Amino acid sequence: MDIDVTDLVVRMDSVGVRRGRTALLQDVDWRVELDERWVVLGPNGAGKTTLLRLAGAELHPTTGSVHLLGERMGRTDVFELRPRIGFCSAALANRVPAEEKVRDLVVSAGYAVLGRWREEYDALDTGRADELLGAMGIAHLGERAFGTLSEGERKRTMIARSLMTDPEMLLLDEPAAGLDLGGREDLVARLSALAMDPDAPAMVLVTHHVEEIPPGFTHALLLRGGGVVAQGLLEEVLTAETLSATFGQDLELQRAGDRFFARRRV
Repeated sequence: MDIDVTDLVVRMDSVGVRRGRTALLQDVDWRVELDERWVVLGPNGAGKTTLLRLAGAELHPTTGSVHLLGERMGRTDVFELRPRIGFCSAALANRVPAEEKVRDLVVSAGYAVLGRWREEYDALDTGRADELLGAMGIAHLGERAFGTLSEGERKRTMIARSLMTDPEMLLLDEPAAGLDLGGREDLVARLSALAMDPDAPAMVLVTHHVEEIPPGFTHALLLRGGGVVAQGLLEEVLTAETLSATFGQDLELQRAGDRFFARRRV
């Protein structure tokens, strides 16, 4: 049965992205509905970040079509579309001035700028920023300079920023990369709480590691070499066989409660 396009936040049909002779993505068909939480898994060079940039209206496909939030890429103003999409990535974090205050960084997302310039914000704006920082467990850091934060604190600040505009879709590009065990587990728990919130936006999380999949995520897309290995409900798609095909190794997949763990079979 066909899905009503109004129920989709992402629709990709036969999508390909090429750079010169290199295919970054090829023949990708993908649907994300309003209440779904997707994890995108794959090795380096699989096309995960390219896929996320397409979903974030930062990139146009070479072939095929991409619809985001009911709008077709190439036929809509991306500058009107992007504020409806929360995007959290290391590339964006690297552009933040070290002296920028945490609260200013979060509140300025409303104007799609990095940090405060001459924009005016009212008490509702700053109140929402503080609420989001609190949800990430860093409300006490509002006056701190971004450059003084730990890696885990920076990650949580950027997630708070990505939620500032109350987006219809949240994209997270390897949010746990570079974190120690404690930082990773804290972040996974907070993302799990967000995923289980019925009022939260549709979510897409890119990662290399099954250990970073937060409980509450519903679907998985596995990529290798720019193509789809498998996609669908997490419980059905994430298996030792599909994971082995995705990473090109004979892998074991284990589950403990709502968490997944993988290792090479010996």
